[in-house]
This record gives sequence, structure tokens and C-alpha cells, in this order.
Amino acid sequence: MKIGNIDYGNRPLFLAPMEDVTDVGFRMLCKRYGAAMVYTEFVAAEAIIRSIKATLSKMTINDEERPVGIQIYGRDVESMVEAAKIVEQVHPDVIDINFGCPVKKVAGKGAGAGMLKNIPLLLDITRNVVKAVKTPVTVKTRLGWDNDDLIIPELAEQLQDCGIQALTIHGRTRSQMYTGEADWTLIGKVKNNPRINIPIIGNGDITNPEEAKRAFDEYGVDGVMVGRATFGSPWVFKDMREYLDGITDGSNPLSLDDKIDILEEQLKINVERIDEYRGIVHTRRHLASSPIFKGIPDFRQTRIAMLRATKMDELMTILEDCRKILKE
Repeated sequence: MKIGNIDYGNRPLFLAPMEDVTDVGFRMLCKRYGAAMVYTEFVAAEAIIRSIKATLSKMTINDEERPVGIQIYGRDVESMVEAAKIVEQVHPDVIDINFGCPVKKVAGKGAGAGMLKNIPLLLDITRNVVKAVKTPVTVKTRLGWDNDDLIIPELAEQLQDCGIQALTIHGRTRSQMYTGEADWTLIGKVKNNPRINIPIIGNGDITNPEEAKRAFDEYGVDGVMVGRATFGSPWVFKDMREYLDGITDGSNPLSLDDKIDILEEQLKINVERIDEYRGIVHTRRHLASSPIFKGIPDFRQTRIAMLRATKMDELMTILEDCRKILKE
């Protein structure tokens, strides 16, 4: 599978762009453990144009994480074009347009999945962003606004005609938010449309290696994007990659110690590259969500302590205490 001049290999896995989740430390680790491409947190076009410091910091890229995409969202042509030109100066490998975020503060204002109610504007934004930059432009969107408006088969063709170089489809409508099950049949329908010649990346409910393989085998997608299953588990890409490649002998497993070491490394990377307070804020939600701690009795109290920690030494102590308890 290729986007632009970059070959992502056979059956590639992508880290989904997620606000307050896909920080630089997390992206670097996901790339190390098998993600073919990672994405920054999505950034608002208006905030980019106004040079909001917190927004610009989300666009910091480390060469170790490449290839990397920067995802932008907005609700008018002018600001999206200007933002895309600014983003291009950071030299991402892909500029992705978000037409899929369902949350009220985004979609309710007409951006993200809100664009699914204004297809002429959605296409106008896409067409003009593609023309404005030399970096490959891709799009991530949903099946439609609701079950009465499942427009993705037609929309995919229209977006391709605008010049995008890949399309990621989340198998839910905006109305579903993140509830119910993702519908991969419509994703498969788009991929199997003989008129579609750009890569189609499927997204939604991929939580384990078996589901990743099924997405490729049954729906024929070119790539699979993984989101919530990565929380506190950047090694999930290793598990999926090995399963897809037929490596099932368990010859190179990650131990509990390895996984805690990885989480501690993520904390250290974020503290070094951001600062202690914000690095901890970015990391502690990953730690509190990690499935490796489920075996700790009354983990709820430990989780609260993780989420309240404000010092690196404090958080490292909690992690080491968890290591001891789990090894007892």
C-alpha cells in the first residue's frame, strides 16, 4: 500500500489520531512496535492560524516516528487552506482532514463529522486543500450523519475525485458516536467499488489481532487503523503485526517487566520533550487505562493515584509498586 511516495507495506496498521492521546512519546512507541504510520492529535485550523502555542506544540514531529500524519479540522475553505499551508511547513508525510469527529464541541459547530451535513462545503474544502499543498492529502470520515443518511459509498468517489490519496472510514455514523458496533460491510463496499483506486483504510472496533486479520480478509481493506485498543498498550501493534505475518509461536513475547518498562519510557519521553507537568498529564491517562494492571486488587484506588500524580518521581513509584504486586 502506498500514499504518495511512501510504501507502507502489506496489510499495514495505523495509529488513529486521538485528542489528548497520540502525543509524541506514545507515537514513537507505537511506531517502534509495529505501527506503519502514526498521527498527531487533531488540531483546529483556526488555532493553527492564530499560532496558539498549545496547538502548535501538538504538531511537533520527531524523525523516529516517521512516517507521520498531521490531522486538521475546520469549517470553512479559507481557514483550512491557510492551516494546511502552515502544517506543510512542519513537513509531515501526510496532511489528513478530519470529517469524522462526532463530539459536540466539534461536530456541533459544523466541523469534523458536522461536515457530513454539508457535502458541497466538505468537497470544496477538500478540493482546495489538495490544490494548496504538495504534501499528500488524505481524509478520515464516517459512514454518514445517521442511519438514514449512509452516504459513504458515493462520498468516497467524490473525495477521490477531489484528489485525496487515501481514505480512512470509521464504521459508524455521527449519531452513533462511539456506541454500538462498527459496520464494516459499508467499508468493504467502498473498497470493492471498481471505481475506487485510492487506498481504503478501515477503522472501528479493532481490539485484537484476530479482528485485524478479519478486517483484511473479509473486507479487503488496504490498511487498518487502531484507536482505543492502543490506550496504555503501544505493544498492541506488535501482537497484531506478528499475527498478520503468521508469527504465532510466541517466540518473542513481551514480559510484564517489558511492558511496564515501555510505559515508564513513555513517561520519560513526554517529560523530556514537553515538561514535567504536561508530560505527566499526557501519560497518566495511558497508565490508568493499561490492561496490564487489571490483576491488581482494588486497582481503582491505584488508578485514582495515577490520575492525581503531578510529579514524575511520584508516578514512577506507583508504577514500581504495581510491578511488585503483579509479580508476587
